[in-house]
Amino acid sequence: MQTLAFLIIDDHPLFREAMHSAVDSAYPNSKITETSSMSEALIALEINESFDLILLDLKIPDTVGFDGLLELRTSFPRLPIVVVSGHEDPEIIKNVISYGAAGFIPKSIRKNALTDAIKSVMNGEIFLPKGYRDPEPVVQLGDERKEILDKLLTLTPQQLRVITMIRNGLLNKQIAYELKVGETTVKAHVSEVLRKLGVNNRTQAAVKLSSLRSADFDELNGEFDSKG
Repeated sequence: MQTLAFLIIDDHPLFREAMHSAVDSAYPNSKITETSSMSEALIALEINESFDLILLDLKIPDTVGFDGLLELRTSFPRLPIVVVSGHEDPEIIKNVISYGAAGFIPKSIRKNALTDAIKSVMNGEIFLPKGYRDPEPVVQLGDERKEILDKLLTLTPQQLRVITMIRNGLLNKQIAYELKVGETTVKAHVSEVLRKLGVNNRTQAAVKLSSLRSADFDELNGEFDSKG
């Protein structure tokens, strides 16, 4: 019988241990590799691309938003990936699945249910949390990216810097320090950015920007810098 191989990517030791235990319960004697960052995971994948399943925490130190999932899907399109996260917002789950994940497992799940979830994915099913309902039809990724990029091109260079920092998790006070401006100025920029993106708050902005990668922002900022 072929030995199955699993890759766990999570920066929390206790939850790595919980996932390890669940995988071992579902598939005894399987090979389980644990990593705490995307850089460690990529090294593990260079050594062995023949993993049968990747269990990926959505929030790890060296990635932003959905970048980790998108990078893995781009570099290793044949490897099934299940996102495991403490964020159970339906919009996030919807995006995770639209980006090609084989399932979404909430961290609040019990061990026996976690084991069953892993088994269902290994059987070719897409696992979703109990009671999950798609908030709206999934927009095609290419169309969504183009729409958002077009909106970002309407921003001023300073507004683009502000939204880039918001995406990276900085608060208004930190943004003001980085840009050497007052918090009132930052708040004005934030309000205008939200208006141009057609959203009401930072959370909605983060969801809308989730289809973009860090490279997209680097390219946009580079374009503005070259023009300025």
